[in-house]
Amino acid sequence: MDFLKKIGLEPFIIMLFASILLAYIYPPLGMEREAGVSLGDIANWGVSFIFFFYGMRLNREKLKSGLVNVRLHILVHASTFLLFPLIMLAAMWAGGAFGAKGNGYYLWMGAFFLATLPSTVSSSVVMVSIAGGNMAAAIFNASVSSLIGVFVTPLWMGLFLENIDGAHNLGDVILKLVVQVLLPVVAGGLLNPKFGRFAEKYKKALRMFDETVILLIVYTSFCDSFRKKMFEGFSAAEIIELSAAMVALFFAAYGIIWCACRAMKFNREDAITALFCGSKKSLVHGSVMSKVLFSNPAIIGVVLLPTMLYHAYQLIIVSIIAKKMGEKRG
Repeated sequence: MDFLKKIGLEPFIIMLFASILLAYIYPPLGMEREAGVSLGDIANWGVSFIFFFYGMRLNREKLKSGLVNVRLHILVHASTFLLFPLIMLAAMWAGGAFGAKGNGYYLWMGAFFLATLPSTVSSSVVMVSIAGGNMAAAIFNASVSSLIGVFVTPLWMGLFLENIDGAHNLGDVILKLVVQVLLPVVAGGLLNPKFGRFAEKYKKALRMFDETVILLIVYTSFCDSFRKKMFEGFSAAEIIELSAAMVALFFAAYGIIWCACRAMKFNREDAITALFCGSKKSLVHGSVMSKVLFSNPAIIGVVLLPTMLYHAYQLIIVSIIAKKMGEKRG
């Protein structure tokens, strides 16, 4: 277990893929309704609570103090919300995605969905700390990225929602975002002055709650996907190719951000923050947004696959890079 942690393979990653295996072995469990409630219903409620507690942890004073480094903020958010989608659109054009059909098309949509997601919060901050980067800027950018993503992700996905079976139209998506995401964040934020310290004190427990909800979303989505045989058209070779593509996407974005840091003459601390915050994608938001964007659970399993793979690989790769950077700092 210690070896797995050293390479960034946390227990949560193992549980993530274990939940997919369980969904494959026994999919009915994820769709049964006991007393009129299913695991999918519980996951839907969990989504709102994730954002409520996220809002409760948002410290307005810390956000204000992080506003100073404007160039760094612009690079991080341009990387997250412009660079990634543009790279993926180019890849989709080169790979013939716009003429694809069936599950192959949904997999391309999953890859584009990944590209539109905001950065991670906790893991970005942790990695910046290990590498010796600008912590205040990391906290600011990771937090703001999550808020921007609530609006930008569905706007990007609006390019393709009409062509996806079981997708909500953009108007319905915005309404669901307001009810399920924005209102809980605002409600939690209003309670920050009174309960912010409480939320910080129990942030490990809240993180476990977040991860449990993600596992429920992944499990129930894949139960439906396996029951409807959504993955029958995919070979092991295609999954390996998808994994390689996710690693290539990470290094492409990381390399471009590194070049931008050099061109903008960032110091070491700011460059580390830009690299780690700008190259990571949030599985929490991916899981939540998939529930908002798509009404068909079977599609969600396919769409989430690129995000889950990217999430696992980014943790492994960035953990290794961060530790090496930290050692060099001495």
